[in-house]
Amino acid sequence: MSPADFTALLPLLVLAGTATVLMLQVAFLRSVNVTAGLAALGLAVAALSCITAASQAPLQVTPLLQVDHLALLFCAVFCLAGAVTVLLSLDYIQCHGDEPEEYFLLLVLSTMGACILASASHLASLLLGLELLSVALYALIAYPNKSILPLEAASKYLVLSGAASATILFGFALLYAASGTLSFSELGLRLATLDGADPILLVGSAMVFAGLAFKLSAVPFHLWTPDVYSGAPAPITGFLASVGKAAVLLVMLRLFLEADLLRYRILIELTGLMAIFSMLAGNLLALLQSNIKRMLAYSSIAHIGYLLIIFMVSLDLGSRTLAIEAAAFYLVAYTVTTIAAFGLLTVISANQAERENVELHHVNGLFWHSPLLAGLFLVSLLSLAGIPLTAGFIGKFYIFNAAVSGHNWILLGALIVGSAIGIYYYLRVVYHLSRRPEKHHTQPKAAGGWLTRGLACALILGILLLGMLPQPLMSYLQSIL
Repeated sequence: MSPADFTALLPLLVLAGTATVLMLQVAFLRSVNVTAGLAALGLAVAALSCITAASQAPLQVTPLLQVDHLALLFCAVFCLAGAVTVLLSLDYIQCHGDEPEEYFLLLVLSTMGACILASASHLASLLLGLELLSVALYALIAYPNKSILPLEAASKYLVLSGAASATILFGFALLYAASGTLSFSELGLRLATLDGADPILLVGSAMVFAGLAFKLSAVPFHLWTPDVYSGAPAPITGFLASVGKAAVLLVMLRLFLEADLLRYRILIELTGLMAIFSMLAGNLLALLQSNIKRMLAYSSIAHIGYLLIIFMVSLDLGSRTLAIEAAAFYLVAYTVTTIAAFGLLTVISANQAERENVELHHVNGLFWHSPLLAGLFLVSLLSLAGIPLTAGFIGKFYIFNAAVSGHNWILLGALIVGSAIGIYYYLRVVYHLSRRPEKHHTQPKAAGGWLTRGLACALILGILLLGMLPQPLMSYLQSIL
């Protein structure tokens, strides 16, 4: 490998170095604050190192990784999201976990897996990144081990995710048997010379897509989502819902484009059907929830449905670049918004014995007692609903524009109907936030000091800036795609 290769891999090297330092620190000095500080610092340095790595992009580093500007952008987003999750977890994990230093080590490793997925250009690196992301999440979901629901959630995710990984591996085997290669780009070249109707290729592609759709919790592979979200620690739920899904969608988009799986129209039409069911089922099921984490779990299914629209749009070569831009912007906006939403749940549940059970009545009157934290939740909910002046509105409008350019009217109709349903249950939470609590009602507990409130302000600012000044990010995406 050349010096340019090492420069391009600098974010991954920083993350690997941070994980090594954390393992040594935990072995010789157990201190939650020191471990969390080192983890947050390492993640922040990794995010900053993406600027240096961009000087060498785009660059193919071995057959496994394609380090381009889009991969580095999301590597920085994932690292920053991981750093915020570390800081939000400090008060939470000290109240709920015994010997929680390993928690922060696992979080760094999971972030590293997401960054590998963002750059993966080979089926081997896809599997490596996916398993590094998922295996660390199995343990993170089970923190702490003194409660039943986290263990149940981790067990369900472990078994079902393992089955999804096996499905993906079987799909890889079929693709390799038919084409003789595991590289995305070479796979695309081989597919161009092979019979497009070969059932082995179609079945292999469908199995890979089904396994990745499980990781995205798209309908009908969504049944694990509410149980895992409601049982996992609130900070990890936010990380799983944002970074975990964004990384998988990125690598799936790269696989479909570089391997030219878009040639299988029946497969892409299935993604369109899955998008419609995800948008409608996710929003309708969210209406029935009184548990906020379960409501946001079904909401995340709907948001994945919005994003799956881009695969149908990509069938039209003239709209493909716009579809990729829309997906990239939406993923950035969704990551910031989701971290913000679960950030408030982290703070609310920090001192509660039943940390998984954040019901609507738990946030009654929060505006009257913690206006800043309630304001964070309000902005994040409005962004998830797609209300103007928020990041979510611009992201949804971008998807809307891409669907119009691709003449996908049925998908567009499902997007509009799903978004209209979503506004109701988001505003229902806002109603509970603003209502005056009754005298006998227990006041909602809000934990965290200046650090938590500083993060709240930063997240609010990020959501509003992306909503009111989206042009810098749009221009950057247009320049790199």
